[in-house]
Amino acid sequence: MDPVITASVPLLEPPGWALAQRQLFDLLDEAWRAFARDFTGPDGRLNYSDRLTTRDGVDDFYEVFFNWPQLYLLGGADDLLAQSEKHWEGVTRQLTELGMLREEYERGYDWFHQGESLLLFYFLCMAAPERWRERAIRFAELYVDPARGNYDPEHRIITRPHNGSDPDREGLSDGEYYPWLPKEAEMYGFPLNWILAEGENPPLEADPRLGSEMRRRMGHGDTAVNLAATGLVLNALILSGQERYRDWIAEYVGAWRERTQDAGGILPDNVSPDGVVGGLFEGRPYGGHYGWSWPHGWHSVGHAAAIAALSAATATGDDGFLDLIRPTIDELIAHGKTMKFSESDSSLKSKWVVQLREDVDRPILHVPFRRDDRGWFDYNPMTLPVPVALWHHSADDADRERLERLREAAGYDWRVVRSFRSKEEAHHEEAWFAFLAGDDPGYPERILAAAQAQARHRLARMERYRGMDVPEADIHLWQLTNPVVTEALVQLTWGGPQVLYNGGHQQARVRYFDADARRPGLPPSVAALVESIEPHATVVELINLDPERAHTLIVQAGACGEHTIRTVRHTLTPDQSWIGDLYDYGHQEPEVLTSEPVEVGGPWLRVELPRSSRVRLTLDLELRTRAASYRSPFDEVSDELSGAAGDEHSGEDA
Repeated sequence: MDPVITASVPLLEPPGWALAQRQLFDLLDEAWRAFARDFTGPDGRLNYSDRLTTRDGVDDFYEVFFNWPQLYLLGGADDLLAQSEKHWEGVTRQLTELGMLREEYERGYDWFHQGESLLLFYFLCMAAPERWRERAIRFAELYVDPARGNYDPEHRIITRPHNGSDPDREGLSDGEYYPWLPKEAEMYGFPLNWILAEGENPPLEADPRLGSEMRRRMGHGDTAVNLAATGLVLNALILSGQERYRDWIAEYVGAWRERTQDAGGILPDNVSPDGVVGGLFEGRPYGGHYGWSWPHGWHSVGHAAAIAALSAATATGDDGFLDLIRPTIDELIAHGKTMKFSESDSSLKSKWVVQLREDVDRPILHVPFRRDDRGWFDYNPMTLPVPVALWHHSADDADRERLERLREAAGYDWRVVRSFRSKEEAHHEEAWFAFLAGDDPGYPERILAAAQAQARHRLARMERYRGMDVPEADIHLWQLTNPVVTEALVQLTWGGPQVLYNGGHQQARVRYFDADARRPGLPPSVAALVESIEPHATVVELINLDPERAHTLIVQAGACGEHTIRTVRHTLTPDQSWIGDLYDYGHQEPEVLTSEPVEVGGPWLRVELPRSSRVRLTLDLELRTRAASYRSPFDEVSDELSGAAGDEHSGEDA
């Protein structure tokens, strides 16, 4: 961490975004404490006295806290990490008592939900790697070790759609019929509609063919949503550096990549136990559990595939793995139609009505989310988390051009910021992209205001539902009441998109450590804004709002130190003449210059911020030159961890 950059530009008029950012940190600190007080017990578990009668529900307990350790990593309160760990431990005991876990892990369920469950765990590993390393490796071994029953190395498949710690859990449900909810049946229909006679519409909760055919066809073999399991194995690789985890990711994702190429570039969603695409569906590449036909299509398949592609690229250094998902995105766009959302066949209307608001009756670009014998259907506006995640990782011109084409064809203004909080705590990527493109300098203040509104809305919900005896049917109440909102802070301070919600790992151009407190996150009273994330010009402004105290922070290149800072240029004020003379009534305008490039040559840069100071850093980054590691700049590097953190993908010394 040599050299050290010392800020010298005086802070006279704090920008609105900096004040709003620190105010949001303060609000969220009060909010999570109130939630923990009113909705959880002494050991961290949620206040819940009912039972769980189906295989569903584990994710809904963990999701409540998914972004709490993320807030700690951003710079939240010192005790937030311990509180987050307490909730994971308490909820894990609670779910074990409810019969949902075995050896602290999901007994067996689909990876659309498992990925959601694990976000909390991944952020805890990132924040306190030594404390969580044993669990991370134990959980990954459920998939990497074929003896655990989840992976077939001969056919390179995960052996069943519902998988986890219980090898005896098979099929899709424990009862005779699939446990349909009436609303679910109404929204998504029957996934195997081609087995029904034309015009036949049997009762989904009672017709015995539906349950038995789903078990026979959809309850065995591999399904595309299992690709999200790569995030669990990548987590173990980051913590240990063991090549067997890298090899497993490359093998499993590589198999799906081959199947996708054989299918003309469009990702199939099912593989039979003997390794054949469509083997249980008369050759159809669609129809698998949580696949293209049912229930969410792109919303589940695309996110799982993106997690796998990014995990494989991160693990191996081979960005060719991104082609697992790129042609599929382009296929969806090629089938796009301009229409009013109010006239679409979307199965996700409640989601989009909130996000689009007045634009529901405006002609905008829609793409199909689902596919079956009828072709492509279920048209929705194109969601951006996946294409933005690919572009953020690759910095490839073609990935950026895809976003520009989507913006041009969208039919609505990407600069509009609406105050909503989706389940994924994301979906403001359009406005963030416009800001990074230089088209919307007011975005930081508006997204921070929207985050404030959502946190305050959640506080009002907490007051309304405090003390409620939550029935099983309403366990989503907690995640709809969680007042912690982090999307704005992730975008503005780390220069990254919100994590892919079905089990992805955090992306960031930069991350911070408080050098004085020796912990991750921005120091108190310090605000940060990433203004650009071009590979050779990542621009960050750091502001110390404290009028009395200096702060020192360490800037890290990448979420896991995977980038190298080649050089840095920074703003400076050469002298103190701006203060004026003894009898001057005011100050002069400080002169602000930019330094010559200073060589860094590593993942970390130390920045000293005197009281009431600011500095703009222009970082020349070389992307993904180092193996991802949760190691912090304060760690003593063990021999084992140095292998994970120090070896470059090229094999050269880091």
